[in-house]
Amino acid sequence: MTGANRPENILNNPGGENEVGSATVNARPIEIPNTLTVKQLADLVQVSAIDVIKRLMRNGIMANINQSIDYEAAAAVAATLGFQAQLKAQTGKKSVSLIREIKNQQLQQVKETGGLKLRPPVITVMGHVDHGKTRLLDAIRKTNVMGGEAGGITQHIGAYQVDVNGQKITFLDTPGHEAFTAMRARGAQVTDIAILVVAADDGVMPQTLEAISHARAAGVPIVVAITKIDKPEANPERIKQQLAEAGLVTEEWGGDTICVEVSARENKGISKLLENLLVVAEMEELKADPHHPSEGVVIEASMDKTKGPLATVLVHDGTLRVGDIIVVGDIWGKIKAMFNSEGKQVRRAEPSTPVEVMGLGVVPPAGDTFIVVAGEPQARSLVEKRKSEAAQKQGSAKAISLTNLMEQVSAGRVKELNVILKVDVQGSIEPIKTSLEQLATDELKVRVLHSGTGVITENDVMLAIASKGIIIGFNANTEAGAKRLAEREGISIRNYNVIYNLVDDVGKALKGLLTPSKVEVITGRAEIRAVFPASKKQNAAGVYVTEGRITRGASVRVKRKNEIVKESIVESLRRFKEDITEATAGYECGVVVKDFDDFHVGDILEFFKTEEVG
Repeated sequence: MTGANRPENILNNPGGENEVGSATVNARPIEIPNTLTVKQLADLVQVSAIDVIKRLMRNGIMANINQSIDYEAAAAVAATLGFQAQLKAQTGKKSVSLIREIKNQQLQQVKETGGLKLRPPVITVMGHVDHGKTRLLDAIRKTNVMGGEAGGITQHIGAYQVDVNGQKITFLDTPGHEAFTAMRARGAQVTDIAILVVAADDGVMPQTLEAISHARAAGVPIVVAITKIDKPEANPERIKQQLAEAGLVTEEWGGDTICVEVSARENKGISKLLENLLVVAEMEELKADPHHPSEGVVIEASMDKTKGPLATVLVHDGTLRVGDIIVVGDIWGKIKAMFNSEGKQVRRAEPSTPVEVMGLGVVPPAGDTFIVVAGEPQARSLVEKRKSEAAQKQGSAKAISLTNLMEQVSAGRVKELNVILKVDVQGSIEPIKTSLEQLATDELKVRVLHSGTGVITENDVMLAIASKGIIIGFNANTEAGAKRLAEREGISIRNYNVIYNLVDDVGKALKGLLTPSKVEVITGRAEIRAVFPASKKQNAAGVYVTEGRITRGASVRVKRKNEIVKESIVESLRRFKEDITEATAGYECGVVVKDFDDFHVGDILEFFKTEEVG
């Protein structure tokens, strides 16, 4: 074996060429970033990408032209070509996501090579509960225009494919638009087309309108399936009228929304629906390059007792193979096995194909994106980069609110204010919606993305996250779970009981004149169960924390029979003889309140803080 084939000799004689002298004596300085693609490195050192790939292979790294490599691997290649590498200093500019960067490079390369090919469309079925989504999906599973049984992923995977005249369609079997939007909120593009299911005997319902809003927020085309047309009380024309009122005008009514009447029970209209989905897909020109490094999204994941972490992934681009090293969010692993619809092992998965993969160290969150990298060093480098970017984003990013709206506009982050509107009665929607949309300026549009009656729910918050919008309530309460989710995700919820104040605040926000309002937030409650001396001059309250948490220095009010006896601050907290800084629900402790000691057993201590809200 010659030195040219021995990895340990790569720096001394990588290609059988005498390069030591140029590398050590006449080395030219070169700045290399922390990560870059093979093509970028080739451009830097002014050699062909093929030459770079060969040198990486001699160092045990398998990579193609568009794959990302880390600084160490790039520096080793540069040294063989007579360069002295230095790590490029990071600038203060906001970095572009590595995935986006790589994808742009891939797309550019595809344009140059002509590698784009049509891929199967990915479809999500949405609609109101009990309108026939499950029965429709079951009918589609059994329908195969080619004559064979529709191939599919098992139900626990939540995705399957059917074959229509030699063309595949991928369906995501998700639990409705809530899961759909949750993934969108995480930045995952999970679907190309949405099927809106509306029952012919029931009509457009509140959840139907929510599904429309979620599909619009995702920016995907909608195909309507009017189900249950076999029922005697079915009235498709009434449904089309209701759809038109919701902004979906069907083709036969002069609009551009495809609408198909189906009966899953009698297997009517199913083939027509599938054919129309292919027509929409053709109009969308859904393409991918199967030769590129694979990337996609995690649909769902779980822990198997025998196989370990399993992730169902949907391939967006490239071909995923057994042995590939993938990065999912801030974790990575090497694919040990992949499973198809029948639970059988497969070696590869092309674009728009869902597969179950094993090999990740931990269970990844649903909605996280994955990307294939060249090797373990690249995986570790990308994971560290993502963790660093996430930390920076957490420290600097601000969610949209009315009070910071103009700041976001000036920074170029916002061009449209998306509003989720919840009111107490249906009659309030139209005047509020009209008033808000009339406030739009040349710089900033106001769009009521979704409106409805009732309480503000977690689903409303998820839609606000996905659309980067705000929630406005008019005489509408907020569910406790929705409030917690909004606080955690930084989503602004503003409630009003006077329309004038609502419109005035939004108008001021659009002009940058709105000042933050202050609200009181209850952080915890505790019941006094004993009174004992804390010192010669002051009593302490022995309490049981019933909800939330209490902290030293927090504002507190003493309530006796629902009347406020005293407002002050917590001077000290003690558990047994130990000073503590906080206590949570379910624990007992002693509380000393500044300038107050007239405690009674049964009194309630209510702890609170004042916050600014947008």
